[in-house]
Amino acid sequence: MQLGTILALLALMFVVVAIAKTARVVPQRSAFVVERLGKYATTLEAGFHILIPFVDKVAYKHTLKEEAIDVPQQSCVTKDNIQVVVNGVIYLQVIDPKMASYGISNYIFAATQLAQTTLRSVIGKIDLDKTFEERETINSQVVKALDEAAQPWGVKVLRYEIADIQLPATILDALEKQMRAERERRAVVAQSEGERQSKINVSEGMKQEMINLSEAEKTRQINEAEGKAQEIELIAQATARGLERVAAALAEAGGKDAMALRVAEQYVTEFGKLAKATNTMILPAELGNVGAAVAALTKTLEVGKNA
Repeated sequence: MQLGTILALLALMFVVVAIAKTARVVPQRSAFVVERLGKYATTLEAGFHILIPFVDKVAYKHTLKEEAIDVPQQSCVTKDNIQVVVNGVIYLQVIDPKMASYGISNYIFAATQLAQTTLRSVIGKIDLDKTFEERETINSQVVKALDEAAQPWGVKVLRYEIADIQLPATILDALEKQMRAERERRAVVAQSEGERQSKINVSEGMKQEMINLSEAEKTRQINEAEGKAQEIELIAQATARGLERVAAALAEAGGKDAMALRVAEQYVTEFGKLAKATNTMILPAELGNVGAAVAALTKTLEVGKNA
């Protein structure tokens, strides 16, 4: 009885071990490489699978997800002989589990080593200043070299990113001084440009002001000239009309007598003003006779009218 129990237990254990060796559940985005008697048999994709007990075994397990692998920092020498310390990150993905299993023993180690050597080679071809400006170029060159080398490994290198570039303290101090000098130079240039533009604006304003003043003066003179011309024309027209009326009045009956009377009044008035101005006067003899003077003036007006 005990022997039978022991045999039953052994049989049960054998069944459990056989099931454990036979049944395999592959997670999503994973792949298992199966060997049959030490030789590659198949690649199991996501799902439930049954293997042959003690004949088939899962030799390699791979994730098909994109992996981010840190590349340890390393010293690189630039083209201008400046030593920098660079570290980065590789992003790769297994696309052929069979090749990733048998093409290379450890594709992660190989990818990091190749990334380091390629990075040293690329940085050695450029100057220090360009290592910061051309990160995209450096990254693309490293990816290109890694992807070509990783094809036999069944691995696709998606991208490489430089995480950090460390410079020696002396170089950092020199760069800081250079940047400070550049900022000061830009500030001086900006200030001079501002002053220059300010002077240009002031001169343009003064120029425009002078133009405006000259235009205003020109307009004023034109307006005054036009006003004087109109004034002279109006005075001439008024004088002409007055003379026409005087001539018409003289042609009427009694016009000459009225004119003589008017002349006599004006003569007396002006003669009186002249007498008030000074006590001593030297006058022609005929001016003392009012009648003779008025007759002479009347005769002169008639001659002017007939002319």
